[in-house]
Amino acid sequence: MTTAAPLLSLQNVSKRFGGLSVITDVSFEVAKGARMALIGPNGAGKTTIFNLISGFYRPDEGQIVLDGVPIQQLPSRKRVGLGLSRSFQNIRLMPHLSVIENIMLAQQPHAGGLLDMVKPIALPGFRRWQREAEELLDAMGIDTYAGDVVATLPYGVRKKIEVVRALAAKPKLLLLDEPAAGLNAAETEGLTDFLKRIALTGVTLLVVEHDMGLVRKLCDDAVVLNFGAKIYDGPTATVQDNPLVLEAYLGPRHSKTASGASDQKGAHHVA
Repeated sequence: MTTAAPLLSLQNVSKRFGGLSVITDVSFEVAKGARMALIGPNGAGKTTIFNLISGFYRPDEGQIVLDGVPIQQLPSRKRVGLGLSRSFQNIRLMPHLSVIENIMLAQQPHAGGLLDMVKPIALPGFRRWQREAEELLDAMGIDTYAGDVVATLPYGVRKKIEVVRALAAKPKLLLLDEPAAGLNAAETEGLTDFLKRIALTGVTLLVVEHDMGLVRKLCDDAVVLNFGAKIYDGPTATVQDNPLVLEAYLGPRHSKTASGASDQKGAHHVA
């Protein structure tokens, strides 16, 4: 039986800053339609991997392939055109604009140019981009906020809008950088259900997240980094039982004790 090609593939990727190696020979694949987590202790290299995938950095060695196309030398805007989009840990919405205007700004890669982007606002006869943005907000269940200025909205709502703005670029692969950061338990639960709804539309998710409750509920598989190297690549259900993962989070003196305790009392929380 032929195995389908992955949507995203990192092949022996390394990155250095000066004499400091921050990513070392990392390889992993993300299948089409997957919901995968990229986790690890602080400073493990997770955001650097995201920046390599999205084009903020270029690797010193290795290859990054998106849907069969090597992208490691392409600028960010061309990666967006190939189906890559991301959200950020720190919200990067335009706070003085309305929700619908923020969504429309993200449609630029699929518009003919800046003039086409302002037509829906400046000329009532050209409403294609505004209509698509409204339909996207409606599909995601947050259309009631379309005309509201972003700065007036609760933080949890702005987090969702950040994700929807990334969806406006019509991605095949959506990178989510700590989507639950700053949210309370109820907001995190709502965001988890929101991201599951997005995944059901066929968008592949790669998620950096410290909240292991969200990771367990949302993601089927996980890649774990420590000091820039991959130490685990497999099901989320068993990540917390892996001795290398336990050692990375708890240190060598405590990992065996924690592993034994998890066998007796259930899964141990690694984050």
